Amino acid sequence: MMRIGMLGALPLLALATPLCAQTVEVASPGGHNRIALTLDAQGRPQWSAQRDGAGMIDPSPLGLVLGDGPLDRGLSIAGSKASSGEDSYTIVAGKAASAHDRYRTLSVDLVEQGGTHRALTVELRAYDDGVAFRTILPVQPQIVAPVIREELTEFRVAQGSQCQGFNIGSFGKSHEGEFEAVDPAKARPHNLFDLPMLCQTGGKALAITEAGLSDYAGMYLTGRGDGGPGFAAKLSPALDDPRVAVRGKVGSPLVSPWRLVMLGDRAGDLIPSTLVTSLAEPSRVEQTDWIKPGLSAWDWWNGPVVKSVGKAGTNTETAKAFIDFAVAHGLPYSLIDEGWYQGAGGAGEVRPGADVMHWNPAIDLPALIDYGVKKNVRLWLWFNWRALDANMEAALEQYARMGIAGIKVDFMDRDDQAMVNWYHRLLDAAARNHLMVDLHGAYVPRGLTRTWPNFLTQEGVMGAEYNKWSRRVTADHNVMLAYTRGLLGPMDYTPGGFNNVTPAQFTPRNDLPFVQTTRAHGLALYVAFESAFACVSDSPDTYAASPQGLDFITAVPTTWDETRFLGGDVGQYVAIARRKGTRWYVGVLNTAQARRITLPLGQLGKGLRMTLWRDGKGPRDVVKEEKVVSGPVTLDLAGSGGAAMVLEP
Repeated sequence: MMRIGMLGALPLLALATPLCAQTVEVASPGGHNRIALTLDAQGRPQWSAQRDGAGMIDPSPLGLVLGDGPLDRGLSIAGSKASSGEDSYTIVAGKAASAHDRYRTLSVDLVEQGGTHRALTVELRAYDDGVAFRTILPVQPQIVAPVIREELTEFRVAQGSQCQGFNIGSFGKSHEGEFEAVDPAKARPHNLFDLPMLCQTGGKALAITEAGLSDYAGMYLTGRGDGGPGFAAKLSPALDDPRVAVRGKVGSPLVSPWRLVMLGDRAGDLIPSTLVTSLAEPSRVEQTDWIKPGLSAWDWWNGPVVKSVGKAGTNTETAKAFIDFAVAHGLPYSLIDEGWYQGAGGAGEVRPGADVMHWNPAIDLPALIDYGVKKNVRLWLWFNWRALDANMEAALEQYARMGIAGIKVDFMDRDDQAMVNWYHRLLDAAARNHLMVDLHGAYVPRGLTRTWPNFLTQEGVMGAEYNKWSRRVTADHNVMLAYTRGLLGPMDYTPGGFNNVTPAQFTPRNDLPFVQTTRAHGLALYVAFESAFACVSDSPDTYAASPQGLDFITAVPTTWDETRFLGGDVGQYVAIARRKGTRWYVGVLNTAQARRITLPLGQLGKGLRMTLWRDGKGPRDVVKEEKVVSGPVTLDLAGSGGAAMVLEP
């Protein structure tokens, strides 16, 4: 076995080396994690991962099915190169102000010993909070225009692992659903799981995902074909030919995204990780001072319902009412959702006559922009992606020139290679016009907020909008999101509902929806869930009638200098602390079972002044307390409850 401890290049192996078992391995800088690549006696590559000597991923196949056949056996190591580095960069808007992820890497060149001697490079990386690898098809005369039909990567989690995943079922979905228990021994090829897959094994935790998705198809997980425990990669197919997943370019290498396994001693230890963005491409936006994260008023979720407006809807008076609400509570933005441009609406298809260059007569957009500017509130606008795509450059230039701050783009519902490339094209055009972006109807994050820091948030989550038509957004669901979907990046979950009722009292309704958690749980969402553009979603009337806790929401930041996991267990509760300057903000989410917890606040500092918003007698009751703390604090959490707090010197 060849191991990389002290870094150095491995000897170049002659191409004529006969097939035999070969193994290379690289360890993380702190020695906690290891990733290994092995070729068995048939030249089939397998990879594996360990944390502190414990097996996390058992030997698992990797390889590709190309247009001219599989590339997954008869291989030999032709050479390898070891190095080390650090992903060090500023995070414009995210869970930390900067990232400093040190790694060791090993690039392994493989070549077929028969046939046309096709070449494949596998790059391994080991960080102290995860391991990753990617495949690279180098430019070679044997493969002029590479086509990938399938990826043969598997993730064979250790026996006895307990996993949580979202079985999305099929491609072309909005990536909205529940993460539920998954037995990796019972996962089957007809299952299709979205990312991430969280697993706990042997007292440790891992999350399977990908990062750095660019000019490639999105990855899902499915059951292994042989019925063994674990998961296999499955790529989103091209719309024009379901037998093809990825088309390469003549004269360019074909590089996969990173297949990332986040590793920690507890599931909560994965929450502060910045590996998803660290493995993405560096920022393509040189000047970022125009990017201003913040909270927004929003007209859609609550109805809109505004009593002061004669007939609330997508019209000038309603939009002014939401701007006025933003002004009254210090919010920098107001979002005008579906319906403002001519022919707006539609999900999969654009309505006849849709024209994003012109607004409806009922809404005086120039006057609203001017009204907001005078009050220090800027507008965001919603678009159907197909309608915007028909005239993207002209539309973005026009609305940027008029003073629009950002755009919310909806209903993409795909992650095939063409759509992945469309994301980059949109974000590039938006950045050139100094427009911030919220992608709704989107796939889950792969670190794109590093590449395009004007990309503030995205959906790819079953959020509070589901309260309008279902009972699915429960406290249990919210807690699970913090340990799963929340690991990957920002969530446009749209919190802020103040019509709090118990689950037994809950009824779905479109206007002024109920939420089936306590008010304190709802406040905590603004900390527990990351989103640099977060909505204050309810009606101004609702907040006026029951304002308890609104003072916390309007003061909470939307981007952070540091994130820490304070405590919790998957399926029970979660407590997350995030720092902005000298202040710590803490969000605690509980499931349906009432419980008493103790939080180690002493690790955040000594002698801190704590302002606490906790559960009261009823779901809308909030008890606000202030005291100085220097150590652990015990909280009684109601069923479907929570707590929010601010700690400062």
